[in-house]
Amino acid sequence: MARYTGPKSKIARKFKDPIYGPDRAFEKKNYPPGQHGNSKRRKKQSEYGIQLQEKQKAKYTYGIMERQFRNTFEKASSKAGITGEVLLQLIESRLDNVVYRLGVAPTRSGARQLVSHRHITVNGAIVNIPSYLVKEGDLIGVRERSKTLEAITNSLTGRSNPYSWLEWDEAKMTGKFMNYPAREDIPENIKEQLIVELYSK
Repeated sequence: MARYTGPKSKIARKFKDPIYGPDRAFEKKNYPPGQHGNSKRRKKQSEYGIQLQEKQKAKYTYGIMERQFRNTFEKASSKAGITGEVLLQLIESRLDNVVYRLGVAPTRSGARQLVSHRHITVNGAIVNIPSYLVKEGDLIGVRERSKTLEAITNSLTGRSNPYSWLEWDEAKMTGKFMNYPAREDIPENIKEQLIVELYSK
């Protein structure tokens, strides 16, 4: 799957969940897109279809392509713990997602762009790979020359930190990845067990 750049409300309606955040268009039409979207006679989904939809939902939510997602799943499978929970923890530790969670960018796609354009550092060194996996104790900061970027300063204005696994130093514009989040702390509405079942077939 190539990176999706189309209408986000359409994807949110497809999954019946505002996966990209508050969305007026979704609230107005909270049923699947298309000619028969509002029909009550929609075909019943198979078990496989439900599992596949959950995987697609996770991929769209985090902006991950198929090969990256499968590789992350295989990495999660080889680690100790509940595979589905470990999968979400690994995805949450991606650099683009951490930059988004810290509030440096208002969206994950915006965070991915900041990383790709070399505005973000990890432990003082520039990292331009959005899929880079941050480790516990790593310091994620804004490069010195980028601290006055309007996109970053606007995003950080009035920010709050609702995530217990992240710390933010406003003066240094640096965040710390304290630990991998527990499943109950991850706010995304994803049924990860369905994804595990899909890949286990």
